[in-house]
Amino acid sequence: MLARMERLARLRRSIMHPSRLCLVLYLAAVCAFFAASILASPTFAQAPDSVTRETLETWMTELSNWGRWGNEDQLGTLNLITPQKRKEAAALVFDGESISLAHDPLKTRAVDNPAPFEHRMLEIGMNNPGQFVLDSYSVRYHGYAHTHLDALCHMSAEGEMYNGFPQDTVTEGGCQKLGIDGFKQGIFTRGILIDIPRLKGVEYLEPGTQIHATDLEAWEKRVSIQVESGDAVFIRTGRWARRRSEGPWAVSRTSAGLHASVARWLKERDVAVLGSDAASDVFPSGVEGSTHPVHQLALVAMGMPIFDNADLETLSETAARLNRWEFLLTAAPIPVGGGTGSPLNPIATF
Repeated sequence: MLARMERLARLRRSIMHPSRLCLVLYLAAVCAFFAASILASPTFAQAPDSVTRETLETWMTELSNWGRWGNEDQLGTLNLITPQKRKEAAALVFDGESISLAHDPLKTRAVDNPAPFEHRMLEIGMNNPGQFVLDSYSVRYHGYAHTHLDALCHMSAEGEMYNGFPQDTVTEGGCQKLGIDGFKQGIFTRGILIDIPRLKGVEYLEPGTQIHATDLEAWEKRVSIQVESGDAVFIRTGRWARRRSEGPWAVSRTSAGLHASVARWLKERDVAVLGSDAASDVFPSGVEGSTHPVHQLALVAMGMPIFDNADLETLSETAARLNRWEFLLTAAPIPVGGGTGSPLNPIATF
C-alpha cells in the first residue's frame, strides 16, 4: 500500500514538473482549439442527425436569398449562371459526346408511378385519310417517376414562396409569380456529377441512406473537382439501377438522398441548380414536421430550381469511361405560362 502511494506521489511530482506541465497545458490547448474549429465549421455546426423543426426555421432565414437580386427577382439562383459562366461551360466540350439525363417515360402504373405517362394515338394507318399520323401526350409529372424541373412556385412555407411572394398568387390560372415560363431562356452551365454509390463502392444506395456534406466533399477530393458558383450539381444514388435490380418500391416513403444539413453546403458553394435521380431529399427526412426539408430550403429560401428523377446511370458510366465528372449541361423547360414546372430532357455534353 505504502509503495503504491509513493509511486503515485512520484507520478504527480513528475507531471507537475514545470517543463512537463507546460507540455501538458500546451497539448490541452491544441486539442481544445481543434475541437472548437470543428464545431464551428459549417459542416459540423449541427450534428447531422439533430436537425429539428426549429433548426429548419433558423436555416430558412440564414440561407435565404430573398432580396439578393432585388425584391422582384424571379430567377433565384439562375442569376448565378452569368454570361461568363456560360462561356466557361461551353469550353468544357472536348469529346462532343452527349448523354440524355431523362428517364424513359414510364407508361405502366407502379407503386412509384401512380400517374403513368399517357401516349395516345389520334390518327393512324388506314383510318387516316391524310399523309400524317397524330398523337397526344398527357403527364402528371410531379412525383417520383418522371424527369422534370421544379419551378420556384412549386413550394411555399408558411404562406410564402421564394423572395416573399405570397402563396395566394397561385390560382386556378397558374402561378402569377415564379412560374416555369420565367426559365424560358433555358439552363446552360457547368454540370457536375457526384456519384455517391461509386464513392462507396456499391451499385446503388439502399433506401433511407443519408448523404451528408462530408460525402460530397469526399467525392470532390477523389475526382479533384470543386463545386463552384453557378454550377448544376447532380447527386446519383443509383435509384434507377436499384429499380432494375429489385423492382419498383415506394420512393416517397423511403429512398436515399440528401440530409437537410447539406442545404448549408449548397448555399456556401452558390449552387445554381440541384438535381438527383430521385427527389434530392432523403426519405424519411428525419426532420419532424417536414417531409421535404431540402426542397423547402432550396426552392423557398434559396430560390434554387430542382431536377427530380433524372436518369444518371448512362451519365455515370460515360463519366467513368472518360474520367470526366464535369460537363456542359443544357436544359429547356416547356415555357407554360404560370406552370409549376416542366417535364424535360436535360443533356450532358462532354
